[in-house]
Amino acid sequence: MGFQVSPGVNVTEIDLTTVVPAVSTTEGAIAGVFRWGPAEQRILVDSEVTLASRFGKPTNDNAETFFTAANFLGYGNKLYVTRVLSSGARNADDTGGGNSVIKNEEEFVAGLSSTDANSYVVARYAGELGNALQVEMCYAADAWQENISIVTGANANSTVDANLNSTATLHTLRFTVGSNTASLVLEGADNSVANADISAAADGVLGQIQVGSVIKVGNSSIGEQYLEVSAIAGNTGDAFANNSGDDAYVLTRAAAVSFTKRYTLSTDFNTDTIDKNWKYWDLFDAAPGTTDYVAGRGGSGDEIHLVAVDKTGAITGVPGQILEKWESMSRATDAKTEDGSSNYYLDVINAQSNYFYISAAPQASFSNTAANMTAITDSDGLANKYTLSGGNDGNGEASISLGDLAKGYDLYADAAEIDVSLILTGRSGHGTNGAGLFSYIIDNICEVRKDCVAFGSPQKADVIGETDPSAKIVEFRNSLPSTSYAVLDSGYKYQYDKYNDIYRWIPLNGDVAGLVVRTDDLRDPWFSPGGFNRGQIKNVVKLAFNPKKAYRDILYKNGINPVVAFPGQGTVLFGDKTLLAKPSAFDRINVRRLFIVLEKAISTAAKFTLFEFNDEFTRAQFVSLVEPFLRDVQGRRGIYDYRVVCDESNNTGEVIDRNEFVGDIYIKPARAINFIQLNFVAVRTGVEFSEVVGKF
Repeated sequence: MGFQVSPGVNVTEIDLTTVVPAVSTTEGAIAGVFRWGPAEQRILVDSEVTLASRFGKPTNDNAETFFTAANFLGYGNKLYVTRVLSSGARNADDTGGGNSVIKNEEEFVAGLSSTDANSYVVARYAGELGNALQVEMCYAADAWQENISIVTGANANSTVDANLNSTATLHTLRFTVGSNTASLVLEGADNSVANADISAAADGVLGQIQVGSVIKVGNSSIGEQYLEVSAIAGNTGDAFANNSGDDAYVLTRAAAVSFTKRYTLSTDFNTDTIDKNWKYWDLFDAAPGTTDYVAGRGGSGDEIHLVAVDKTGAITGVPGQILEKWESMSRATDAKTEDGSSNYYLDVINAQSNYFYISAAPQASFSNTAANMTAITDSDGLANKYTLSGGNDGNGEASISLGDLAKGYDLYADAAEIDVSLILTGRSGHGTNGAGLFSYIIDNICEVRKDCVAFGSPQKADVIGETDPSAKIVEFRNSLPSTSYAVLDSGYKYQYDKYNDIYRWIPLNGDVAGLVVRTDDLRDPWFSPGGFNRGQIKNVVKLAFNPKKAYRDILYKNGINPVVAFPGQGTVLFGDKTLLAKPSAFDRINVRRLFIVLEKAISTAAKFTLFEFNDEFTRAQFVSLVEPFLRDVQGRRGIYDYRVVCDESNNTGEVIDRNEFVGDIYIKPARAINFIQLNFVAVRTGVEFSEVVGKF
């Protein structure tokens, strides 16, 4: 304790309970081509379902990468996924120009995207899936629902003509009922709805509808009934003025409008009222109004509803499926919710939507403060609708550059920033001699971090269609560096793609890394993942190369782990070698991973020795910290023996004067059995076993 200058009691605590912590060894990582999702970011995925949801389902352009990740997740539940983009990738937007390249939310917020200045709505991620998006806004009560008066009787024409000159009728859909025109015709004994034929040159209809608009009709006899506009025909001459595009028209002279029943209609159809509704009106409780925040500051009419739709069905498989619904957001830039978070619709959408960004307010009146906010009317008879296009996936996994892939894997280079233990390469065939990607990961990730292992497979062309794949696989291995931080398997498996109902060739490195995870879960990291007990590969229809004994000898001698299908016993990882070329204990997966665990755990604990004194007390404390941990590992069959030396013999005066601290830890690693020799000795009846045991 510090010196006291006056009488008193000073209480301190000294914590000597530090232990060697448990460390995680099952996190995987992969970077590659995916159809959707943020790019150049690490995203933790816990299942194949999450993988498909966040990064899109597989296609011919990325099946090997996708299923390598999915296969790993079949054994474990922690995989960091990084999507990489090629130069051809683009975000869809409402201009159709495909001028946007927004890799992730951070880039959008930082303003680094090349978004077209004329676009308002942009797909959140690059890729063709963005072309399926359609976003519709409802920002006024008369856009959500509008009551339409019905003109009937002998003088109907003059009434309609008078209304044609009124700008107030721009937002209404009027049906004239009289001897010269026909309105909303019902036909058939089953009360089916036919065309509503709006005709006659002089007796025009002024208003605006679109395919998907919902019209409510009703009277005291039939109550409220609903029709949905399914088609608009007759777009010739001056019949339509296409104000809004995409099947939205102002009816000026003549048109045939087809409706689809939403509910059963009565034959008694003396309609008294008609309401024109926004296509998605029934998804919301009420029309856009005024939020409490804006009302309390003297403003009005700030609410906005918004719907995002899978227009083509490419995302969900169901055309027109609602993806997201946002209710009662505010057009006021300073609007807040009850919990104090922003309710300004740009902030809400850009922070929370999974599908799109809004890059700018589409109307000037959308960006006032609460105090200056005023209600607006539906300016064109419809809610704002934005249909996105121009999205592009870019190059597939077969042609993406090594440089693009390297950007993704570089996110895992710093051990202090991200903790991963298993690096998956996915598809091989990138770079010189096809080994460029695997070599890059080994040299720039694993050998730098020294706490993770890379898993790779030979190129597809090396094993599929080859009469003797072993020579090609050995050639591939010889193009790789010698290292104990990498594992190479013997090829590809044939598995079912449930997303596309076909079979595909998929590299095995995701499965081999998955076996390591399963071994950690069942036993410990220092157990071998190979063999019949822990080396069973899942989801195998057949192997591209099923090596017999002669080929297995060639492969294993070169540090390649055969995957073998044994009749009636499954498909098994039949080896546990690393790519270390020199004879060493570290040429086995279990020994390499044993030392990764020991080094990671003990170095984590040793950090708390920094800035303490290098004296006998600190050294004894270090020994008492490490020895129980090693004793536990020994008890769990990870090591045969150990010794910890941390005293004056290795912490000499020179070491102390350099402000250093040395702890020497000697380990005898446990070895996995790779070869079994069984000797059967026949002896004569009168021979004692003690005479012959141990003599051969």
